[in-house]
Amino acid sequence: MTQAPKANMVGINHVALEVDDIEAALVFYGSIFHITLRGRAPGMAFIDMGDQFLALSEGRTQSPDTHRHFGLVVDRRDPILPILDKLGVQILPSQGLDFLDPWGNHIQVVEYTNIQFTKADHILRGMKMSGLSKSEQALKELQGKNMAP
Repeated sequence: MTQAPKANMVGINHVALEVDDIEAALVFYGSIFHITLRGRAPGMAFIDMGDQFLALSEGRTQSPDTHRHFGLVVDRRDPILPILDKLGVQILPSQGLDFLDPWGNHIQVVEYTNIQFTKADHILRGMKMSGLSKSEQALKELQGKNMAP
């Protein structure tokens, strides 16, 4: 029996997080990260992440997330913890930097240099981050998949 063709996953276009208040969410995320709005719609805001985006949507009804989370890649993680402490944000126990936003979304912050996820050079240039590089471990992991630059 022949197996039906399947699509290949290429990446993530966007992640949608539910919040109670779009304006408060923009202030919160804007106090931690440099943000640029990609656009707005009623009850929604779209934060640009180069060729991807974070969609914030009003209407969160579920309890805070525990295991389900959004892994956000940053150029550097070190300035984030002092800001989270100042904001009184709940830091979650982990090997990295995990926190709950005021609406219960579990955010895991990882540095670009330490993971396999890779942006194309022209995207990094457009984001004014062309100096980002990969750690030896991340390069090894990429080489193991024939994906190293």
